[in-house]
Amino acid sequence: MSPRVAASDRDIAHYIASERHIAQSRITGVRIIKRSIDARQRNVMVNLKVRVYIDEPMTRDYLVPPIDYHPVNGDRQAIVVGAGPGGLFAALRLIELGVKPIVLERGKNVIDRRVDVARISREGVIDPDSNYCFGEGGAGAYSDGKLYTRSKKRGSVDRILGIFVQHGANEDILIDAHPHIGSDKLPRVIEAMRETILCCGGEVHFNTRVTRLIIKEGVVTGVECATGERFDGSVILATGHSARDVYEMLADQQVDLEEKGIAIGVRLEHPQHIIDEIQYHNPAGRGDYLPAAEYSFVTQVDGRGVYSFCMCPGGVVVPAASAPGQLVVNGMSPSRRDTYWANSGMVVEIHPEDLPDKYQDMGVLKVMRFQEDLERRCFEEAGQTQQAGAQRMKDFVEGKPSKLIPPSSFPAGLQPSRLDQWLPPFIATRLRKAFTIFGRYAKGFLTNEAIVIGVETRTSSPVRIPRDHESLRHITIRGLYPCGEGAGYAGGIVSAAIDGERCAEALCNAQ
Repeated sequence: MSPRVAASDRDIAHYIASERHIAQSRITGVRIIKRSIDARQRNVMVNLKVRVYIDEPMTRDYLVPPIDYHPVNGDRQAIVVGAGPGGLFAALRLIELGVKPIVLERGKNVIDRRVDVARISREGVIDPDSNYCFGEGGAGAYSDGKLYTRSKKRGSVDRILGIFVQHGANEDILIDAHPHIGSDKLPRVIEAMRETILCCGGEVHFNTRVTRLIIKEGVVTGVECATGERFDGSVILATGHSARDVYEMLADQQVDLEEKGIAIGVRLEHPQHIIDEIQYHNPAGRGDYLPAAEYSFVTQVDGRGVYSFCMCPGGVVVPAASAPGQLVVNGMSPSRRDTYWANSGMVVEIHPEDLPDKYQDMGVLKVMRFQEDLERRCFEEAGQTQQAGAQRMKDFVEGKPSKLIPPSSFPAGLQPSRLDQWLPPFIATRLRKAFTIFGRYAKGFLTNEAIVIGVETRTSSPVRIPRDHESLRHITIRGLYPCGEGAGYAGGIVSAAIDGERCAEALCNAQ
């Protein structure tokens, strides 16, 4: 149906009554089950799957039944390292299975974390344990809360979304094809999850960075922390894709690791009205009844994929470094997606063999070393500040300097920079070619009203921690369950949450 009709339950009921030749007075209620936007044709339509109540009361039934969490007595316990989505959902699943979770988070709780996140933009100060990547909620808490995933074979996406709703997220995430909570609302949901863990007898320790695994005769029996504390139990390791010190620790303890490819590029920012006009085929934009438009582009350039990543309509570009001396950018959107701008990562697929020769003898951490060096280079190009370098999109493609940078959402401020020159050629050249291709796909997309901001490096883990396919534990060490994005087995909030649940189940089955 049309966006205008789909915006009103009353109009939906009228439409259904007309289509099905039912007297509208017989329809007592309409409940939307699924909703998506079809913008492939010039006339944009909304696809709805609905439950219609005819000649009967409209009931308050749950799209996903809530889970009844019961207290655990502590006879069995497990260590969960990291309170991102992988760790939080692992802890909640452990409670369901009768095991006490002890959650160890290197950063602060999700509310106190806000102060440290703000200081990055205001003062250029980065707390290495509390930033956009580290702290309760993980990297997704303050970088958007998008819940769309293609990982639907490993577990129930609806179950994960239902747990979010049970802890305070809007029920729309169960309905929309591309669900999204928003960085303004997700922290309260995370707080509620923590309260469930605590009320059921679990523990959550903040400012508790794990520095060593305790390994006895090939079995992980606990962890040691920078605080001097020691915790005993099998370990679900859910530390996220930016915990480089954890990869160093594992390498030092001779835990098997594997090198892994990543994707690196820039954050591309347009005025949102340009994306609306392109995607909705209308010079007037989205109008009163459509949301801020999204896009998804992918192509092959010189044998490597180039694609949009983490698209944030009505969003903001943010500084996402996790240690001093780095400059990294990411994107986020508030729940209403109502800012002036749209942004996305535009990244190039990188294989370990693509790296310059000097990295080839650096072992399994070589992709991580390259990632680090590029972030430091970006920081140096910005004059050792968090004021990121930027270039107009068309200037980047044509190899021209941008003397003036248009207004941007980036809170730390931007400065003109020749990203086309200082980005590694095997990245910059592919981006330039891809932007030209995308400009042909979508007239108006390649424009100097858009800017590229450097550098986007934290797309996924540069290392994989190998684990057994069936037991999910580390292939050579019992008692260690590598989990989520940091272990190389997930790519977003929902897939990490699913993996957290699977690791919790595997741990319980082994005990």
